[in-house]
Amino acid sequence: MGIGAYYHLGRLGPLLTDRIPSRSSILDARSNRPPRSPGLRSSFRSTRDAAFRLAQAHIDLAKAEAAEIAGEIQKVAAYAGIAIAVVIFAVILAVIGTSMFIGEWILGSIGWGVLHGVLLFVAIAVACSLAAVGVSGARIGRAFVVALLLGLLVGILMAFGIPNMAYTSVGQNVLTGIEPGVRPLVVGMVIIGAVGLIVGIVAAARGGGVGAVLAGLVAGVLIGAISATTPGYQVGAGIGIAVGYIAWIALMVTDIMRTGVDIEELKARFTPTQTIETSKETLAWLQSKMPPGTES
Repeated sequence: MGIGAYYHLGRLGPLLTDRIPSRSSILDARSNRPPRSPGLRSSFRSTRDAAFRLAQAHIDLAKAEAAEIAGEIQKVAAYAGIAIAVVIFAVILAVIGTSMFIGEWILGSIGWGVLHGVLLFVAIAVACSLAAVGVSGARIGRAFVVALLLGLLVGILMAFGIPNMAYTSVGQNVLTGIEPGVRPLVVGMVIIGAVGLIVGIVAAARGGGVGAVLAGLVAGVLIGAISATTPGYQVGAGIGIAVGYIAWIALMVTDIMRTGVDIEELKARFTPTQTIETSKETLAWLQSKMPPGTES
């Protein structure tokens, strides 16, 4: 290269130096360059992570609200349980207290109130049990009406001492050799005991066994002895009420023993028959729409 060429390069050097960017200017340009857009995989991951965090936040919020709601439900259930328990206790107290008050005030003894309260609760328990196994309310109500009439009849008879007068009259004509003081008792035990024996024999013939005969005889003798007394109005009314309750219980038990429980009807009450039949119809319809050869 000649001297002239070096001369020209010497003059062009500063110009070229001004034209060529420095390293620092290149780095500054790179740093000011807008960031490169993320790829598809990075976008998918970011979206997935954001969706997961959003779902987790909703789950945590739902858990917190569910726990708060559960606490409120527990408080409401506790208060409702206390209220129901208090109401039940108040009803029981009212029934028992009223029974005892009536026994003391009208019948002359608080013992009648205890006896009548126990018999009432037993009768209600038996009625509810029979209704639960499918016994109609008409049958339970019919037994109640019959027991009510029987209780009224016994109460009136005992209050006025009518059986004692009848036994006395019979004893005066038949058992003249027996002391007059015990004559009504003996006549009552004999007559009502014979009736109870006949009832026991009939029950034994229907499958009650020998025990039915003995039970009928004993019950007849006891009833005859009680009916031979002259208890007065208060005790007579108490006996009538007790007989009514006992008769209601006995009639309901006798009814269910005679007719039995319809097991098939009881099972049908607890079987989702309509759902099963509908499911069968749907399955049959689906099978009819399936292409031939695909049925299992």
